[in-house]
Amino acid sequence: MSGIKARFYVEWPEFSLNVDLKLPERGVTALFGQSGSGKTTLLRCMAGLERAQNGLMRLNSETWQDRDLWLPVHKRSIAYVFQEASLFTHLSVSGNLRYGLRRSEGDQKFNLEQAIELLGIAHLLDRKPDRLSGGERQRVAIARALAVNPRLLLMDEPLAALDIRRKQEILPYLERLHDELEIPVIYVTHSPDEVARLADHIVVLDDGRAVAQGPLHETLARLDLPFQLGEDVGVVLDAAVVEHDHVWHLDRVAFEGGSMWTRSHGLEVGRRVRVRVLARDVSLSTNEQENTSIQNILPGSVDASADAQHTALA
Repeated sequence: MSGIKARFYVEWPEFSLNVDLKLPERGVTALFGQSGSGKTTLLRCMAGLERAQNGLMRLNSETWQDRDLWLPVHKRSIAYVFQEASLFTHLSVSGNLRYGLRRSEGDQKFNLEQAIELLGIAHLLDRKPDRLSGGERQRVAIARALAVNPRLLLMDEPLAALDIRRKQEILPYLERLHDELEIPVIYVTHSPDEVARLADHIVVLDDGRAVAQGPLHETLARLDLPFQLGEDVGVVLDAAVVEHDHVWHLDRVAFEGGSMWTRSHGLEVGRRVRVRVLARDVSLSTNEQENTSIQNILPGSVDASADAQHTALA
């Protein structure tokens, strides 16, 4: 059996967690929901930091917890990235990374070098943590986590402690990890932008229950689900840059079924991108429009409709 099987029931006086999930064996799964919905509790159960009496945690063919078995955290092949980087202040960046290597098995030099390159921290190796920005510290923390060569990477709102500028600094590196890592990543967030940019799969939590789960593109497009990603209903498209308009500073991105023009971000032709299309930016017409300033006109058909009764989760 491939993938992650996670089933937990936790009962506390003012909160309960009751989930039964089957998650993919590769890619980023976002645990998304409001504060208090159970995201971090679920992540801690998966890691073994929270011991759910009634639980099952299985990664591919390896069982970490069931009715008769319980593996402590240090025996689970995981890496955990918290909101705060929590680097050792007396060690350099290089020293922090070498500390992570102590938990790895065998010669992991190549993996560590790959993490250093992917996260763009080679020029920081001799610095102490107090000489790093918040975004740089978090990039080092992620590299240290990857140094243990985990089979599962858990990330608990790794950008929550950063300001907008630092978030924009680190997101491209997380996108590179998304493209390069061959292990599953469970990513806790309440940011719609992070979900749209990073997630392949989504689990929407509300009051300790999974109210929706599935591939990101399919789940966001469903009209029967009582939630939306942030304040705006929309969908996410996988696309590629296919053309530049240097006069108007636009890029044309192509996706299955068509293409559209969007503001240029300086990306090279052929680059894979994600495009989020918001419902409030879409107009429908039964006639082809002429003499209009609308930038993108696409043919289509209405397959289904629903009343706007969604609940915004952010």
